[in-house]
Amino acid sequence: MKYWRETIAVTQRILIELLRRRRSLIFWAIFPVSVLMLGGYILAERAKLSIADAFAYTAPSTLVGAALFFSCLGGSVATVVAEREQQTLKRLFLSPLSGTSYFLGIFLAHSCIGLGQTLLVYTTAAFWGASFKGSIFLGLIIIIMSIVAYVGLGFILGTQLARRIEDVNALVAAFGVPLLILGGAFLPSSLFPKTLINIAKYNPIYHMNEAFVGVSAKGEQVGDIASHFWFLIVFAMAMMIGGWLSYQRMLIVERRL
Repeated sequence: MKYWRETIAVTQRILIELLRRRRSLIFWAIFPVSVLMLGGYILAERAKLSIADAFAYTAPSTLVGAALFFSCLGGSVATVVAEREQQTLKRLFLSPLSGTSYFLGIFLAHSCIGLGQTLLVYTTAAFWGASFKGSIFLGLIIIIMSIVAYVGLGFILGTQLARRIEDVNALVAAFGVPLLILGGAFLPSSLFPKTLINIAKYNPIYHMNEAFVGVSAKGEQVGDIASHFWFLIVFAMAMMIGGWLSYQRMLIVERRL
């Protein structure tokens, strides 16, 4: 119960701070909706699909490939770096708050943001007639695994490579944008040449995108997306472990300073 109360307290503090600033939440809402609308209309025109079908195919790519990437990965990197700059970790050492609760609190806060974006994207898509065709439970598992992977990777980048807030944009741009394009976030992977498809198989965003598009737009089951699904689970577990180890290393360094 102690860890649970502390985790909830950290989560509330981060979310309340975001609500006070508001701009980040507004941008995280505008970005996926604008990408969804642009992608939906372009796909409808170029692929000669109905608006409903175009938005049904665009919504999952927009969510896992774009929205969750910037909010959960970019957001967690920014949170970790900001907490270090504001000396929050120094105060943590003087309080009874455990490092585990702090780690879980940051993860839970960005999970709430990611789930909020999920509702926003699919509410917008539903307005144009799109529907979720597969298992909602399986879709939620993919979303949660994607959030776990992004937040875990965010801890790794935030603790090991970023030292100042200014470093966040450079990190996200350098690592993120090429991976997003190669993962099919902005262009359907069906348009990729075979060479790029072979390279994309090593890109976790590609597997997130293919798994979620299969479930959401095509109504596929676990057996149909098995290779993408298991790749995502292994990657998410690896990133969570890596993020935790990076976080522990950061705490050791901060204690020495």
